[in-house]
Amino acid sequence: MSHEPIIGIDLGTTNSLVAICDAQGPRTIPDRSGSPLVPSAVRYAQGTTVVGADARRDATAHPRHTVLSVKRLMGRSLAEVGADLPFLSYAVEAGPRGTCRVRLPGDPGAADLVLSPEEVSAAVLRHLKLLAESHLGREVRKAVITVPAYFDDAQRQATRTAARLAGLEAVRLVPEPTAAALAYGLGLSSADRTPRHVAVYDLGGGTFDISILRLTPAEGEDPFFFQVLAVGGDTRLGGDDADHLVADLFRREILARTGAAPAPESTQGLISLAEQVKIRLSEHETAPVRIDLGPAGVYERTLTRAEFESLITPLVDRTIDRCRIALASAETELAGKPLDAAVLVGGSTRIPLVRRRVGECFNLEPYTALDPDQVVALGASVQAAVLSGDRRGTLLLDVIPLSLGVETVGGAVAKVIMRNTPVPARATEMFSTSVDNQTAFRLTVFQGEREMAADCRRLGEFHLRGLPPMPAGIPQLEITFLVDANGVLGVSALERRSGRRASMQVIPNHGLTPEEVDRIEQESVTHAREDMTRHRIVDLIANSNLDLKWIGERFDRFSGELPPPERDSLSACMTRLRGLVARATADWKGVAPDELHQAKESLDRASVRLQEISIAASLRGSTARPG
Repeated sequence: MSHEPIIGIDLGTTNSLVAICDAQGPRTIPDRSGSPLVPSAVRYAQGTTVVGADARRDATAHPRHTVLSVKRLMGRSLAEVGADLPFLSYAVEAGPRGTCRVRLPGDPGAADLVLSPEEVSAAVLRHLKLLAESHLGREVRKAVITVPAYFDDAQRQATRTAARLAGLEAVRLVPEPTAAALAYGLGLSSADRTPRHVAVYDLGGGTFDISILRLTPAEGEDPFFFQVLAVGGDTRLGGDDADHLVADLFRREILARTGAAPAPESTQGLISLAEQVKIRLSEHETAPVRIDLGPAGVYERTLTRAEFESLITPLVDRTIDRCRIALASAETELAGKPLDAAVLVGGSTRIPLVRRRVGECFNLEPYTALDPDQVVALGASVQAAVLSGDRRGTLLLDVIPLSLGVETVGGAVAKVIMRNTPVPARATEMFSTSVDNQTAFRLTVFQGEREMAADCRRLGEFHLRGLPPMPAGIPQLEITFLVDANGVLGVSALERRSGRRASMQVIPNHGLTPEEVDRIEQESVTHAREDMTRHRIVDLIANSNLDLKWIGERFDRFSGELPPPERDSLSACMTRLRGLVARATADWKGVAPDELHQAKESLDRASVRLQEISIAASLRGSTARPG
């Protein structure tokens, strides 16, 4: 890369990916296990933060300390996520302004840890940033991050906040289906100059999107213009919901057979099993299920693909309904032309029922040549390369997913910018007062398609004060909405007779305020040394316990073969290290990390002769012949 690198990130509900695009083309960056899929899982315990595969693998062992599917909480209030709470293994509570907060048990003697969804997502983004930096060998400060097309302003703001907390500038938020279309466009022949109309059906872990796009051939080296014609979706519908239905089936059947429901702490285990069953049924007609219930016996059954499809049919029906609505919205732009492709995105599109229903809806064989798990990240990296100057420009014309407006007298909403308007967008409307001598306006901004404020999503409010008293209807209030290329909204107001002005970038009720973001960033700097020290202590405790176990077992077997001075010295080293580990476990500040490190090194050196004796005994045993 010749310019400052900009990476592409797919921040997903179940898995996240990071990708780059250079002269070799777009490609995802694998983690140390070789997989490009980084589970969107974060475990907080013993003063450390574990992200990715390790956190996901041990989630059933640490259910109350491991945060999964946090994307479903981003930019949401507690009331809005109520249906998800029974399927989360960790506690979620209301924070300031009704925001969701994750509460995790603290370490022994410590207070509980309370985190915003943005902070948890930042941990995932930080992990992806480090993967990219390790791969590129240089610092990464900017990223193109994908979001569901149907994410509203609050959820987009929350994503930008998470990026900032991770040390990344989100230079562009790109809708996931649009990113998938970018990757799809890479495979089209540059010699074919025919405009194409494409549906992108994106069923992820926690969200569903449908986008109808036009790919128009461009002149010169630029392959296509990507114009979004219509979007639709549901930010609370995804593969997680299928898992929940299967897990709930298991829970109900266990209750019927044993008379006792599974304990709440087993929730994550049930959901993980349900996910495995879902994945198996995408390839096989049946999936065996076996759960050891302890004293209550064993729950066994075989789930068939037909049963599974019956369970999830209502979910799939909801996605198809939104596909039809999106098609109707794009009807004018399509002008009777048929779609050329229906591109599948998201791991849940591997479900055979989903593929059949999508094919029937669009009257097309779904396009499956692209890996549904990686296509969004690859498309994001293409847009990142365009923005960094490493690739010739591909023009993206995105749209606003939901209408934007202000509350008027009587609780109605006056739409200022309508849904499916291309972004960036700017619109101005004139308003006035309904009360004599009104000296201030309160402007409340809403997003949604309903006509009454009570049925739309409240994004925020601001005030225009200091107006001269005037009769009702005389003030001329000019309200301007400006939506930038990332879909982020700014609102300004001008009273034209007095010249009074006010403006704001909408801070959603369900996101972090700038002050909260500043505080979190400052705390990370203020406590950096302390946090690193604690992390080091925790690692030393874990490694010391392993050494004590391994060396202790061999000491019990072979200490008699050591000269008495060596045996006594080794015993003293073990005793000293055990004491320091016990103190550090009780209070991590009670032991200096260097002291603990030196004690561990001393034990390692003192145990060299014991290890040699153990290895020799092992070799004798392996070469011994039966008599």
